Amino acid sequence: MPLKANTKIYPFIVLCSLTGGCTVGPDYIAPNAPSALTYTEDPQPEQTVQSKGPGGNGQYFYLTQKIPEQWWALFHSEALNQLIFKGYQQNPSIEAAMAALRQAQENYRAQVGDYFPSFDLQLSAQRQQATDASIDLPVREPFIYNVFNSQVNVSYTLDLFGANRRALEGLCAQVYYQGYQLEGAYLTLTSNIVTTAITEASIYAQVQATHELIKLEEDLLQIIQQQYQLGGVAKNDVLSQESQLAQTRATLPPLEKNLALTRHSLAALVGEIPSQSPIPSFCLDDLVLPSDLPVTLPSTLVQQRPDIRAQEALLRAASAQIGVATANIFPNITISGYSGWLSNQLNTLYSPKSFIWSISSQLLQPIFHGGTLLAQRRAAIAAFEQARAQYKETVINAFKNVADALRAIELDAKALAAQTEALDAAKKLYDLSRQQYKLGAITYLSLLNAQRQYNLALINKIQAQALRYTDTAALFQALGGLWWPCQPIGETPYG
Repeated sequence: MPLKANTKIYPFIVLCSLTGGCTVGPDYIAPNAPSALTYTEDPQPEQTVQSKGPGGNGQYFYLTQKIPEQWWALFHSEALNQLIFKGYQQNPSIEAAMAALRQAQENYRAQVGDYFPSFDLQLSAQRQQATDASIDLPVREPFIYNVFNSQVNVSYTLDLFGANRRALEGLCAQVYYQGYQLEGAYLTLTSNIVTTAITEASIYAQVQATHELIKLEEDLLQIIQQQYQLGGVAKNDVLSQESQLAQTRATLPPLEKNLALTRHSLAALVGEIPSQSPIPSFCLDDLVLPSDLPVTLPSTLVQQRPDIRAQEALLRAASAQIGVATANIFPNITISGYSGWLSNQLNTLYSPKSFIWSISSQLLQPIFHGGTLLAQRRAAIAAFEQARAQYKETVINAFKNVADALRAIELDAKALAAQTEALDAAKKLYDLSRQQYKLGAITYLSLLNAQRQYNLALINKIQAQALRYTDTAALFQALGGLWWPCQPIGETPYG
């Protein structure tokens, strides 16, 4: 194709590239961060209380300190670290979030194409029989002729009122939304793996403690049976101890069931089938309770939580849709043209005499659509107001999550200290009661009461210990975390 023929299209391209206009609709303004200086109603203590044993160390709250990049590593469990990274690689929710992000990015790139003229190459060949009625010329008889056409079609819609720009802004916001959704998926998966592993460790400890209690009660039953054979105690004491032993054994199957279900949940979180997943066992005593807890300033929380950032992206997308709906009310101008060759013989198709071209323009001004366009604009405004309310709700819930976690950590420490003291007292009472019962100093009823108190205190202490770990993980999740395996967005700035 001769180069000089293409020069006919250059003025058209320049005209399209230089044509611009205003952008109607509201310009997006990010909401202000809440002015709150603290998360909780009462002042937050600088540290928690301490207690004896694993998980009883004090925890210190540090305002303005940055969250560690891999905060789960503070629990000092290599098995936990490996599970988390395995989940990153295999969990289907992560794969789905990544695919959704790629889809949003491609939709954005597709919308960018509306900024430029569209070029289409058209080639056609036609063979036709005509008569005088079809060509409005006197001919003696029908004749057959050929038509060969080779041309480039160009079309461009001027974005005078910013409909394309607002649409692009909305799709850009969707890219950010999916990016923050991906970050949220990573954060949720991480927190779920951590808390599920802690739950598994807690249930495992309760199972082990129940086995120890069963062993103690079996030993005590043998003592009571011996005393009964010697005539030292009544048959009722033997039956009561057998009943207590049976009740303790009955608590074991539900615990073992919960342990199995929890391990199945861990396998699913790392994207594996339970029967094919070698999930490690976790022990509370092997986990380290993080001592230093960074607490983000309330004013910067909205920049860390993926759910808040995602909701803000939806708010911006809703704002852009108001501009799109507003621009649809105004005139729409389209410029189109073509340049090419038309001939009835193939060998003369690209000759200078066969060259053809055309430039045309079209203006479309909506006049009456039964109120549709105005209703669509009002609907877009309502959608923006809905998104703004949902953003506010998300922020409020985020502050509530942090406040809940801070108070839980503070009170968990007090609860564990109290449960530790209760267990120590119950253990001393139980040991003393056993000795006194052997000597005949107390009745079996007193021993049974001490035994039940010790059993309850042991399980409660394990559960209180686990709560300190899970609520610590909940705090990191509530603060939003700051580490992600990938940066989802780097090519689509707003505007």
